[in-house]
Amino acid sequence: MTIHVDIVSAEASIFSGQAEMVFAPAEMGEVGIAPGHTPLLTRLKPGEVRLKLSSGEEEAFYVSGGILEVQPRVVTVLSDTAVRAHDIDEASALEARARAEQTLSDKSGQIDYAKALAEYAEAAAQLQAIQRLRRLAGRS
Repeated sequence: MTIHVDIVSAEASIFSGQAEMVFAPAEMGEVGIAPGHTPLLTRLKPGEVRLKLSSGEEEAFYVSGGILEVQPRVVTVLSDTAVRAHDIDEASALEARARAEQTLSDKSGQIDYAKALAEYAEAAAQLQAIQRLRRLAGRS
């Protein structure tokens, strides 16, 4: 049994297809969505959306946050930024995390703490998605 999944960013549709399970980083913790799940609307935090496909493979995506809508036959992920995990530029993510850490360590009081913290969380989530993808590739 499968459920239709659409993952959409502000720029494009990233994925549209069938999955047996969807795992997403909801604000209150990770949620798992199976076919026939009760309707749900929740905000997402930056992190990894994983799909368990019918073939038994998993596909991973990085989202910068957004909205998860669950209907009995369709799951929709709407995010400003959504990319396939294997398309994330690790060097850029490392650089963004370092910049955010530097900003957060600024004790002058001249920083937008919330913005710096959000940038750090986004970079950390991207790097976590890359590391998970590497672990999965190591098992193959």
